[in-house]
Amino acid sequence: MIEDKNQQRTPLSELGEFALIDHLTKQFGIQQKTTLKGIGDDAAVLNFNKNNTVISTDLLIEGVHFDLSYMPLKHLGYKAVIVNLSDIYAMNAQATQVTVSIAVSNRFPLEALEELYEGIALASKIYNVDVVGGDTSSSTSGLIISVTALGEVTPKNEVYRDGAKPNDLLVVTGDLGAAYMGLQILEREKEVFKVNPNSQPELDDYTYIIERQLKPEARKDVIQLFKDLEVKPTSMIDVSDGLSSEIIHLCKASNTGCDLYESKIPLDPQVISTCEEFNIDSTTVALNGGEDYELLFTISQDDFPKIKANPNFSVIGYMKEASAGINLVTRAETQIPLKAQGWKNFED
Repeated sequence: MIEDKNQQRTPLSELGEFALIDHLTKQFGIQQKTTLKGIGDDAAVLNFNKNNTVISTDLLIEGVHFDLSYMPLKHLGYKAVIVNLSDIYAMNAQATQVTVSIAVSNRFPLEALEELYEGIALASKIYNVDVVGGDTSSSTSGLIISVTALGEVTPKNEVYRDGAKPNDLLVVTGDLGAAYMGLQILEREKEVFKVNPNSQPELDDYTYIIERQLKPEARKDVIQLFKDLEVKPTSMIDVSDGLSSEIIHLCKASNTGCDLYESKIPLDPQVISTCEEFNIDSTTVALNGGEDYELLFTISQDDFPKIKANPNFSVIGYMKEASAGINLVTRAETQIPLKAQGWKNFED
């Protein structure tokens, strides 16, 4: 794509911190009855009555979590909200509010931040959450985004990681590995562009996996589906760091073992074909890729008839006694100890 070199650029210094906050947040209204006071005071005021409050926060750092050479700022704003809402839904809760804080260097004009906040506003509208505050600061190392998400859940409906029992079924929503393969396509096209800046990216055959990387969705629909089906998971976690890591988290928290069946892992055909193109094993991608933001959960076998015909769910294994270990059962029916090889912070 050819960049328009004549775009308007308004230096942030022309506004100052408080005028910048007013400018960027004027599009945020109040949608939730639990929001008594949003942006514009020293703190937001929320009233959750007798429900439990759920809070999660996440940090996205340029050069670590995203690359602006192929991540549009509007998509980044959208994704920054989504990754936090996913944590709320993983508690079987409904997301209600978010706060957004940014640290930004002087290479970003006002128009860039407007684009970022358009994505934030779109996510908040689609997922019916209120943006109720945040902070801005300068940065010497690019763009940093911190989002805190709040939600509510009625007592006894919250789901933790530690509730799985031996013989529970292990279930995942959607499909896995697409976000990672979308990233591989984007990184490949970036390298091609470095060699030949006149080249146009070839992305038409990879629409689904690129969207899963640049504009993921959180599974709010599944929380409503649990309610409609009268199913309460015994444990749950979102798939942000790779399927293997999340299974190990559930097993350790619940003090159980697990058998995960390779043949049951849901993969989109575009993931399979792209893995073949890159000569990468699709199971390895599903286990370790991360950023899928699907929900991984366990249910009692008594609840299996309620979900068995639903296309949103794939039963991929079952929980065992801790002494049995955490294993991948391959298509050849051999057992391999499952290891966490997904996203790791602070690697050398």
